[in-house]
Amino acid sequence: MRLLITGSHGMVGHNLLENAEMQQYDILSPASSELNLLNYSDVENYLRRNRPDMIIHCAGKVGGIQANMKDMYGFFANNAIMGINLVKSAKEQGIKKLLNLSSSCTYPRNYKNPLKEEYVLQGELEPTNEGYAMAKLAVQKMCEYISREYPDFQYKTFIPCNLYGRWDKFSEQHSHMIPSVIKKIHEAVKAGTQEISIWGDGNARREFMYTGDLVSCIARAVHNFDTVPCIMNVGLGFDFTINEYYETVKKALGYKGTFTHDMTKPVGMSQKLLDVTQQTKWGWQTSTTLEEGIRKTYDFFIMEISK
Repeated sequence: MRLLITGSHGMVGHNLLENAEMQQYDILSPASSELNLLNYSDVENYLRRNRPDMIIHCAGKVGGIQANMKDMYGFFANNAIMGINLVKSAKEQGIKKLLNLSSSCTYPRNYKNPLKEEYVLQGELEPTNEGYAMAKLAVQKMCEYISREYPDFQYKTFIPCNLYGRWDKFSEQHSHMIPSVIKKIHEAVKAGTQEISIWGDGNARREFMYTGDLVSCIARAVHNFDTVPCIMNVGLGFDFTINEYYETVKKALGYKGTFTHDMTKPVGMSQKLLDVTQQTKWGWQTSTTLEEGIRKTYDFFIMEISK
């Protein structure tokens, strides 16, 4: 089977290419210079030339709270256009299988937890990443409409919780929380800094999954695609506070300093925990502990900055 993986140079894409189970397939992993998802004609021509049997859509413009708040338009436009171009062209080219990766940001802000798949569009979105969430929702619904109206097409969506791991971005401005914290604490250890500031009171809860686990779930889905629900959360089923994440990274890196809290900074939702009932019924669960995932991610960080 020939698979097209978009965003193969991003975190999820990189991990997919490294996964042993995926090696049995003929994988197309074009760079953006070879497949420009922002140009419909480029997408159409690429799919017509290469004829993949299935598409895994991982490409996207991603970032943390700061990046999203500064460029709401860019996060909306880029993600919406890329996804819509790909899904529309895949449908027109008769490609019957597509797995779309959405985001837990598509759930309503401060809604009842854990978040079930049917809660999508039941309330207003979190303002700090509304543009990104709107784009992901558009692509997710497009896949849903196609699957409903054209039964021969299986266009399915995974909604992962927050991710971290190998090939992550380690920048306080452009990364998500865990890689940002790893970089911040690593630099504090090097500099002998005795105090690190946490945004807010640190009591907001988050569900972060090691990317290698998501990739394992995707590999299983490719092999058993007919059994995958149309829309399925992929997560841990439990969460930790921001303070607990900081403490776990602190322990892993051997940091001896203390944490303070900056109450003037935005923190996003108070909790965002996915309901994994469908995932459990499907027969899959995560296997990497937080401590193990952070250790693997830090090892990758050290390898990358030593180059």
